[in-house]
Amino acid sequence: MEKKRKPDWIKIKLSFNDKFVKVRKTLKIKKLHTVCEEALCPNINECWGEGTATIMIMGDVCTRACRFCNVKTGNPGGYLDPEEPYRVAEAVKEWGLKYVVLTSVDRDDLPDGGAYHFAKTIGAIKSLDSSILVEPLIPDFQGNINSLKIVLDANPDVLAHNVETVERLSPVVRDKRADYSLSLKVLENSKKLRPDIYTKSSIMVGLGEKEEEVIKTLKDLRNVGVDIVTIGQYLRPSSHKKFLEVKEYVHPEKFEYYKKIALEMGFLYCASGPFVRSSYKAAEAFLKGILRK
Repeated sequence: MEKKRKPDWIKIKLSFNDKFVKVRKTLKIKKLHTVCEEALCPNINECWGEGTATIMIMGDVCTRACRFCNVKTGNPGGYLDPEEPYRVAEAVKEWGLKYVVLTSVDRDDLPDGGAYHFAKTIGAIKSLDSSILVEPLIPDFQGNINSLKIVLDANPDVLAHNVETVERLSPVVRDKRADYSLSLKVLENSKKLRPDIYTKSSIMVGLGEKEEEVIKTLKDLRNVGVDIVTIGQYLRPSSHKKFLEVKEYVHPEKFEYYKKIALEMGFLYCASGPFVRSSYKAAEAFLKGILRK
């Protein structure tokens, strides 16, 4: 059981409309995974109800074991489904999406970390309609700059990679193979290789971080040229001991405060709130926060 009682602003009202049912049906037919389901995202009813979803490619078994994530850990043994990129593209077409977020499990079992599979999926979507905006949320590829270049050469509209938490807590929150400075380097290299592609990252709060540490993280992200940032409340997937406990339920006013600071720092867009996740309302963030400018 959670030691801390959830405040009123953390409670979720579930509602499932026809679009939600359609998304779930398409995913089942095409044998696709979503981070919405695998990570037990609190926004699944809202996003699916609007006909959007964050598609998780390269299977549902991750080679890493971060202490905030509900995705299964194991060794996929180098297997990739060669037809998956085309099934993803077909699903995007069926949903009529204009903005697609692609994420993945970590695939340290692959020489390129799955970079080519990302690029192939981006290409498959763009071949259907070049106006579809695609945002890959990539792993760190163990710092392999060639893998990063493969994804960038596929011409995504946004390149996302999450630092997840403040530097002090990173070794506790994330898998031991993940590293705060490495994540910053991935984002920095992305901007150096393709300054025309927007970069994005995400921070969880409620893990025991201090206010000044969140602000420092925002500064670190801006210093490597990150354009878009999201800040959300960490919610424990279950009471299993492998998952970190929630140290604090951050008040909505504090999220607004962080958003104000982020925008003052020069981020083009900041989504900040208890239920905000990296891909939450991604199209809204991009279209309203950037394209309109």
